[in-house]
Amino acid sequence: MKTLFAFFLLLVTCNSVMGTIPAIPADVYNHQLYYTAPATIWEETLPLGNGRLGMMPDGGVDREHIVLNEISLWSGMEADYGNPDASRSLPAIQQLLFEGKNKEAQELMYSSFVPKKPESGGTYGNYQMLADLNIDFSFPHRRKTTSENDTAPVTDYRRWLDLRDAVAYTSFTKEGIDYQREYFTSRDKDVMIIHLTASRRRALSFSAQLSRPKQGVVSMLPGIGKEEGTLLLEGTLDSGKPGREGMKYRVAMRLISKGGKQNISAERGITLTQGREAWLVLSATTSYAASGTDFSGNRYKEVCDSLLNAVTQHVQIKESHIASHRTFYDRVSLTLPFTEDDVLPTNERITRFTERESPALAALYYNYGRYLFISSTRPGSLPPNLQGLWANGVETPWNGDYHTNINIQMNHWPLEQAGLSELYQPLTALIERLIPSGEETARTFYGTHAQGWVLHMMTNIWNYTAPGEHPSWGATNTGGAWLCAHLWEHYQYTQDIEFLKRIYPVLKGASEFFYSTMVREPKHGWLVTAPTSSPENAFFVGNDPTPVSVCMGPTMDVQLLTELYTNVIEATSILECDADYAAKLREALDKFPPMQISKGGYLQEWLEDYKEQDVHHRHVSHLYGLHPGNLISPDATPELANACRETLNRRGDGGTGWSRAWKVNFWARLGDGDRAWTLFKSLLYPAVDPQTKRHGSGTFPNLFCSHPPFQIDGNYGGTAGVGEMLLQSHEGFIHLLPALPKSWHTGNFYGMKARGGISVDLEWKNGKAVKAILTATIPGIFHVKMPEGVIRAKAIIDGQSNNYTGKTISLSLPEKGECVLSFE
Repeated sequence: MKTLFAFFLLLVTCNSVMGTIPAIPADVYNHQLYYTAPATIWEETLPLGNGRLGMMPDGGVDREHIVLNEISLWSGMEADYGNPDASRSLPAIQQLLFEGKNKEAQELMYSSFVPKKPESGGTYGNYQMLADLNIDFSFPHRRKTTSENDTAPVTDYRRWLDLRDAVAYTSFTKEGIDYQREYFTSRDKDVMIIHLTASRRRALSFSAQLSRPKQGVVSMLPGIGKEEGTLLLEGTLDSGKPGREGMKYRVAMRLISKGGKQNISAERGITLTQGREAWLVLSATTSYAASGTDFSGNRYKEVCDSLLNAVTQHVQIKESHIASHRTFYDRVSLTLPFTEDDVLPTNERITRFTERESPALAALYYNYGRYLFISSTRPGSLPPNLQGLWANGVETPWNGDYHTNINIQMNHWPLEQAGLSELYQPLTALIERLIPSGEETARTFYGTHAQGWVLHMMTNIWNYTAPGEHPSWGATNTGGAWLCAHLWEHYQYTQDIEFLKRIYPVLKGASEFFYSTMVREPKHGWLVTAPTSSPENAFFVGNDPTPVSVCMGPTMDVQLLTELYTNVIEATSILECDADYAAKLREALDKFPPMQISKGGYLQEWLEDYKEQDVHHRHVSHLYGLHPGNLISPDATPELANACRETLNRRGDGGTGWSRAWKVNFWARLGDGDRAWTLFKSLLYPAVDPQTKRHGSGTFPNLFCSHPPFQIDGNYGGTAGVGEMLLQSHEGFIHLLPALPKSWHTGNFYGMKARGGISVDLEWKNGKAVKAILTATIPGIFHVKMPEGVIRAKAIIDGQSNNYTGKTISLSLPEKGECVLSFE
């Protein structure tokens, strides 16, 4: 059974080798990842997920290894990390900072302004993989062998991931028999399904086993009557508190088959002998309260029983799954210029990208980023963590948590423009759950006068809001302010007043914390945060060779709080409330430090023009006002924009994967498409050294971003960067093609969203916009900046035509109103 897809790819590859480009739409190649060999490392496997459950098959021939995930599976527990010494030491720390004794202030913080180990027990914990699923296959022999190791060759091997359908496949031929495997995680039925087929009767034999590196016990539930049983893997993670059970989990697996003989045992797993077609059906749950799942175990039996006597329901579930996935995925499309390299296997395509232009790889990366977001979260679940949904160990890098000084924020950058607005719900719910803990942290660490709530640079599912354990990176307390910017952005895109009413207390509470705790620095009398840091960079004070991180009023803090206060003020106006409080915030804003340009011409990172420890540091936090903020732009603040250019040139184009992704967005905001494209190429640099096999920064063969190791924020940041090159709306107008690279000379997109509640379709040729369609989701007046190189535009609304020249076009559209713009 040579699949149509495999034959098609073979034909395409042959045509490419012969020097002809197939006459099919370029867009076809940018909705799939495909390979001609099994994965040799986890970062070559294919990610599947329904926002809660995930799996990553490696496509092995004799043994298939699939890592399973459940997004709420965490060790640890909620605990009290309060340190009463913190607030008592705060005046002394601030006084040392006032005196320019940053080193001494930081040393005092090491002993006093750190989280305390919970007296009652409990640990921060970490995100963990759920389980390993190993499927061992045996194949019928059609010829005599001279040795046990003389096995038949595998031909026509392909494995691929269809991004449009969220279904992965493996196919090959062995001993003249065609085998295919199909994998997906159903969004609506909430199960993982692996469908296995052979082209000949009695040719499918395998054994499927569940296991876990630790804290996992395998057992079985016997079937009733003619029903086969269910294999279970279950366990309890560490809580960190003696006598207190940690999170429980359970995985269930059942086999449905056509033909062959089934057997099940806890020792050998589930086996099928001499079958032709089979389905492995898996589900899982944890005891995490927010997961909303039934931990009684009945859920597994219901899921499996519903499939047991209706094998054809597999097709229905698959069709339903695809329809559900496409509800999100098909909202946006992007087409960029096609090259013959686009038909290559994905790993080869990445490698070839280092040698020559391949614009459409950016379209594949953009689509993959949308796919990953759809797959890694859903309403009622949790937001993507550092690993998204996918982890392959019980000790995930950096705990697999939520870093709030860039990473969880970067995870959500592409969401609104890509039309995935509903998927903000998990982040919104996470923030709301943090507030009680954040209020307690505010009082414990900053004194009883502290109001509102605070979040430092990291958090987890256990509502952690205290500082990090090391003040050099853990003192940053603007995590909550940054997350509030995302809540406000969601309102900007949707114009949902009910949502604004819901989040207003969150925004106000975050602003109240800073309003009640900021202090006047002695040199200028500016209102500043203290103590804090500029993530995660260090500097030198005077001639002291010791690098220091603790400071007051770094540029990023000023930018974040300027936006927070401004957003709260605007919210009070929209909701017609808290006018007196808004007036206080306006007065405080006037006392904030200005953004400063250093003697070297770059944007100053700290209140003082310190010399940084690492000129090429991966964080470029002080450019927050350029992106994702909206305080700096070439049009509105040209001097500051030039200072940002100097900063980026000085920092260089290197850095970790996510750092390169951020720089793509910076250059897009500066209107330099070719420089943004250069950074995108850097982001896509192969992360695995072909000689040493060591992992560096860049992109893995399965397009996962490498810090190293894998961190999904780089994928989402790079996806956002592609969008920022094509459409911007943060300055109050819609900017079409604001940073188009020269090699993206011709293309189109549809369905991208702009702030204000509007959808944008656009076609361009020879680097210039040709036609745009704007569709309003709510009534309003929309301003469009005249695209680069365009002299005039014609707008048609409800059959009425108007011609425009000049810098901007102002359009009044009713709800669901459409405007067709053509450009000359």
